[in-house]
Formats: sequence, structure tokens, C-alpha cells
Amino acid sequence: MESTALRVVLDSSALIGAERAKFKTPEVIKTIRSCIGDLPIVISALTVAELGHGIYRAQTPERRQERRRFLDELKSQIPVHPVTEATAEIIARIDGEQAAKGINLPLSDLIIGACALELGYAIGTSNLRDFSRIPGMDIIEF
Repeated sequence: MESTALRVVLDSSALIGAERAKFKTPEVIKTIRSCIGDLPIVISALTVAELGHGIYRAQTPERRQERRRFLDELKSQIPVHPVTEATAEIIARIDGEQAAKGINLPLSDLIIGACALELGYAIGTSNLRDFSRIPGMDIIEF
């Protein structure tokens, strides 16, 4: 889908893939900027949790340190949007409406998507399958 949004919430999938490929944070941001230009970007607090999860699953102290550095640099350069009461209401509405249609969405993607909807932002993701099932979602594919 082609986005007309003026701002972007980065989904964890794009960032986790880059981190697993051992890209450094400046490289990741440069790559994202090559796709979206100078549009303002944020990450959801849940993305911080998902990237943080990888820190504690790391198999070696060196990998744990690399992942910590990646997340810390990311947080220093990209604002983190919290999960708010408004986010929770969006999650409840979309999850209930979609479940009534037999569509089950992964909660983590729903939370990140609700963050984008709350802000009126597009979602920047490599996960089209799940985000395309969230009504009203403006998607930028990475």
C-alpha cells in the first residue's frame, strides 16, 4: 500500500530484522530514512519491550551487549510513544470487532497498530499480513 501519512510508527518487525542482521542503529535509521524521507518517526513502548526481550534471550554476553546498545541508541534517537488509555480503547474496539468477524490479531501487533491509529500515523513494517487486517491502518512496507 502506498501511504499518504506524514508520520510513521516503526513496527518491531523491521527493527528486529535489522538487529538480527547485526546492523548498527545509525545504519538502520539511514535505511528507514531512504524509504520514508524526513517524515517524523516514533516507536511504541511495546517495541521497546519486544527489543528488550531479545536482550535477555541473547546466548552470549557479547550479543546481549550488542542488543542493549542497539535499543539504547534507538531510544536516544527515536521518540517512544506510551500505551495510553486512548490506545487501550482502540485496542479493545478493533480486537472486539475483528474477533466478532473471526479475525484474530496478534496482541503485540494490535498494540503497535493502535499506537499508530491513535496518533494518526502510518505503520512502517515488513509484516503486511497482520497489519493489513487492522481496519484504517495506513501501511508503509519495508
